[in-house]
Amino acid sequence: MPAAFSAGPPGAAPTGPPAGPPAGPAAELIVEGGRLVTPDGVRDGTVIVRDGRVAALLTPGEPLPPGPRLDAAGRYVLPGLIDSHVHFRTPGLEYKEDWEHGSRAALVGGVTTVMDMPNTRPPSLDESSMLAKAAVIQGTSWIDYRFHMGADPDHPELLADLDPRIAGSAKVFMAGHHTAPVVFRDGEQLRRAFAAAARGGVRLVLHAEDQHVFDLLDASSGAPDSYGGYEPHRPRSGGIVAVANVVRLVREFGTKTHILHVSSAEEADLLSAAAAEGLPLTYEVTGHHLSFTHDDTTRRGPRTRLSPAIRECRDQKRLWQAVLRGEVATLGSDHAPHTVEEKNRPPADAPPGLPGVQELATAVWTGLRTRDIAPDEAASHLARLMGEGPARLFDLAGKGRLEVGADADLTLLNPSDRWQFSAHDVQALCGWSAYEGWTFTGRFTSTVKGGQVVWDIRDGFSGRPEGRWLQGTARPLEVAR
Repeated sequence: MPAAFSAGPPGAAPTGPPAGPPAGPAAELIVEGGRLVTPDGVRDGTVIVRDGRVAALLTPGEPLPPGPRLDAAGRYVLPGLIDSHVHFRTPGLEYKEDWEHGSRAALVGGVTTVMDMPNTRPPSLDESSMLAKAAVIQGTSWIDYRFHMGADPDHPELLADLDPRIAGSAKVFMAGHHTAPVVFRDGEQLRRAFAAAARGGVRLVLHAEDQHVFDLLDASSGAPDSYGGYEPHRPRSGGIVAVANVVRLVREFGTKTHILHVSSAEEADLLSAAAAEGLPLTYEVTGHHLSFTHDDTTRRGPRTRLSPAIRECRDQKRLWQAVLRGEVATLGSDHAPHTVEEKNRPPADAPPGLPGVQELATAVWTGLRTRDIAPDEAASHLARLMGEGPARLFDLAGKGRLEVGADADLTLLNPSDRWQFSAHDVQALCGWSAYEGWTFTGRFTSTVKGGQVVWDIRDGFSGRPEGRWLQGTARPLEVAR
């Protein structure tokens, strides 16, 4: 029996058989004796898996069926986490990252489903390019996946007829950077995109910074010559102007809209107020905007050179407040690896982005515990922001909830393990992390995909890449019309 199915840590005595007769037919997997993080609360129990789905959630003392066991004592059992914002760089940029490495990094970070962005080479700007992308990825991913299509400013009308089986969301770049394939610079193009997306029932996901603000500042001040000058070079005003414009468009068209990587206190205030008004407007916060500040970029340079830029302590404090108050809908890694050579270019030329799908949940857990959030509450925040939240927004059926009938995607978290993250731990192809040297609290120890233990901290990866492209459901007739 593999060590992943042992009844405890190395050296522990195995657990004896349950009292009484076995309960029901044999299980595919029994995740025994953990702290279950369910939509109805956190409680002790055991997960029974059959046919790749959660068949039962048992309370302590209930008889167990026969079947292989994964000991979860002292662990939180979370639904397999969802990262709805990754760049796995395929096709065309596989020298930075690929699905083999990116999906392995995800598993080690407790993530079993990702949503990939369109800024590849060529970019995914229509249905045919996404079908081609899916064909390239097939057989290389350890985890399930969906795609955000790229919104094309030259053809915003495509959003009205987007087949939801291929994609139900589309990425809008309102500002450019090194890998942005297209940018909405014209206000009328943006209005047409919002109108078309509303007609098609497509959720827009936005990089909401205003390129005109940045162009104006560039004309007067030029490019930064130091990393300390990067945040003032790409200031909060770009995001504030863009978010205000988005709120106006959502109010006009009713378009479902999700703002990515919110970086400033002012943006959070605007978006939370818009949601309170009842607008269909949600937002994401990234792990790196919760973990780092502008001072880190000033001291450490390119590893936290990001777009949007990392901002001040007051912004970080406001974003944490939004997480804890339930104002944030999702957490995303914005996993965007570049090579060390690319990141070491001069400040004006180093591309923004960092790897993060592996580090996201652990970094956020560490931040929650550092802020004295009780473990059960912290686990509920993770399950909401990387489970129920993204599953609901992006129609990921069977994902993000630990409940009977859901896909048996699970991850086990040791809540109190303190350990130092190093380059040796990095699974991403780029081989580096902005979190090197951090002491984390909490560590994922096993990840289950479709009822199979696919990664365990002692035994590594098991099986082969069998991740699925999660196609959506057909559009209802009334929407199609």
